[in-house]
Amino acid sequence: MKLFLLILTSFFSLVGFAQKEKANKYIQQYKDAAITEMRRGGVPASIILAQGMLESSYGESELCKKSNNHFGIKCKNDWDGETTYHNDDENGECFRVYASAAESYKDHTNFLKSRTWYAFLFKLSPTDYEGWAKGLKKAGYATEKEYANKLIKVIVDNDLQQYTLAGLADETTTSDTTVAEETPTQQDTTKVNNTDEDDEDVVENTTEENHTYDTTIPKKDTVITTQSDTTNTTKPLYTPDSVFIINHAKVIYVLAGTSFLSIANNYKISLSTLFIYNDMQPIDIVDTDRLIFIERKLKKGAVELYTAQGNETLYQISQTQGVQLESLLSYNKNLKKETVLAKGDKVYLRSASKK
Repeated sequence: MKLFLLILTSFFSLVGFAQKEKANKYIQQYKDAAITEMRRGGVPASIILAQGMLESSYGESELCKKSNNHFGIKCKNDWDGETTYHNDDENGECFRVYASAAESYKDHTNFLKSRTWYAFLFKLSPTDYEGWAKGLKKAGYATEKEYANKLIKVIVDNDLQQYTLAGLADETTTSDTTVAEETPTQQDTTKVNNTDEDDEDVVENTTEENHTYDTTIPKKDTVITTQSDTTNTTKPLYTPDSVFIINHAKVIYVLAGTSFLSIANNYKISLSTLFIYNDMQPIDIVDTDRLIFIERKLKKGAVELYTAQGNETLYQISQTQGVQLESLLSYNKNLKKETVLAKGDKVYLRSASKK
């Protein structure tokens, strides 16, 4: 009996060792691809690797070997590439075929980013691998009952979190010394939910640094007219990517075509936190020249009332005035995020109307 137990123990030890070897080999081969995709699309590298390892059986599944499909992604209606057929939940299901593993990794990112039911995941911190794992299961990525727990176990057993942290590391430099000096330190995501009391203390000390910026895109060599509660002044055109202040929060002016992930990396902010700061749903690329906050906006504005210039939405005003959109909606219950305001309309920035 003892001999049998010894043989059984040795067998499982060998199996465990072989599994670990497979995992290490897979990680070393694809960790760079996972980090690249994380920086491109915002899916944590730990999740990418864990899914790849599970879905491809550490790169040894028939689907992976013959079709370079590391994530078990099926054809779906939007796939016009090469296909193959395998038995999965049903017999003879259609799966995508890729020219390389790199193409499989890219398509995995695109797949998650293009499905609205995965959008909530991109609001999570990249370091929250448990939230991502449970969210993927909840959103229906896999039918396996223990899918989330298996992902978490693979991440923990193989220390995959280190590759997410590597993806968050700032490996870019800038030649603009002014920007470098203004760049904020690592943001503490626990500070995302500022209290009203904190806002009151800050707003009471409002200085001339608080401006109201025109929401239209200025032409080259023009000046921007700023509006305060009593006077109008002028401010030179702000330079793209230079850091300035609106309502005590740091903000940059970003041109269309810039990657949001590159902004997050440059200013050492998690991608999900950057979208929270700007009251935005996750997108890959900046769609139009716009103000992007790299610190949390306050809940109260510098002045009580803002007079609309015309053709503005409440969201645009939340950005130009540096006030959280949720607060503006609570102060102005008759308005919605995308309500287009007429010239002269009043918007409350600090509290609801007393009428």
